[in-house]
Amino acid sequence: QVQLLESGGGLVQAGGSLRLSCAASGSTFDTDYIGWFRQAPGKGREGVSCISRRGATMISNFVTGRFTISMDNAKNTVYLQMTDLKPEDTAVYYCATGRAFSLDKSVYSNWGQGTQVTVSS
Repeated sequence: QVQLLESGGGLVQAGGSLRLSCAASGSTFDTDYIGWFRQAPGKGREGVSCISRRGATMISNFVTGRFTISMDNAKNTVYLQMTDLKPEDTAVYYCATGRAFSLDKSVYSNWGQGTQVTVSS
């Protein structure tokens, strides 16, 4: 399995921006679908956005208009650009590779370690 490495998390004030990166360490992504998920304290893991190698994207309703997913195939990296961040966006953000174009976490089997995003009010 390819190792997925997330980076770019941190502490930001409400209204600020962050860009998360998900790199496939030492190789290309092992499937055609890469997703971003998040898990807030005491809550389940929820799908945020996903992208296919062909460039199709899907974004969750709760971040549409604020978050954008993109892929740099040459760098084997997927990005999640987050703008207008809100305190409720505070969570650990994970990237994962899956077998389908979906925000359902059950179709994703290879997960990174996660990166913490904290948005202060």
